[in-house]
Amino acid sequence: MEAPAPHSPAESGPVQIVVTSPEQMRELGRRLAKLLRAGDLVMLSGELGAGKTTLTRGLGEGLGVRGAVTSPTFVIARVHPSLGDGPALVHVDAYRLSGGLDEMEDLDLDVSLPDSVVVVEWGEGKVEELTEDRLQVVIHRAVGDTTDEVRQMTVTGLGERWAEADLSVLAA
Repeated sequence: MEAPAPHSPAESGPVQIVVTSPEQMRELGRRLAKLLRAGDLVMLSGELGAGKTTLTRGLGEGLGVRGAVTSPTFVIARVHPSLGDGPALVHVDAYRLSGGLDEMEDLDLDVSLPDSVVVVEWGEGKVEELTEDRLQVVIHRAVGDTTDEVRQMTVTGLGERWAEADLSVLAA
């Protein structure tokens, strides 16, 4: 009889979540904020209109940061300082950035990361080298001419930071 395969300490999840409205997406962001701390990197990916910024808006509410969280598409990055003693939120939209980490280095995310929660939309292939510890959120939605608000989400924790995290609380 073979011994059971050891659990990889480098990955937590994935957790599958179904969201059916923008308000549920914001609430998910507020729940996610309770799991986050300074130094965390959250990578969001999904089609245009999938809800990445809506999720980040809820995250900002949950973290208690200053300023309206809106898409940083044209400014690339926005910093939302904490209104209390929690971490700031750095919200990055890497959609228009074609280069990898070299182009991202101009944003000094490595400087912001230890003291902030950094959320990067469209960051795949661009920010993974910042840290081995990150939360990866993939949002799928129906594409084409549809008003369907249903989103299928996969949340995966990577690295030691997330190895013991209970991400199932997000699906509550």
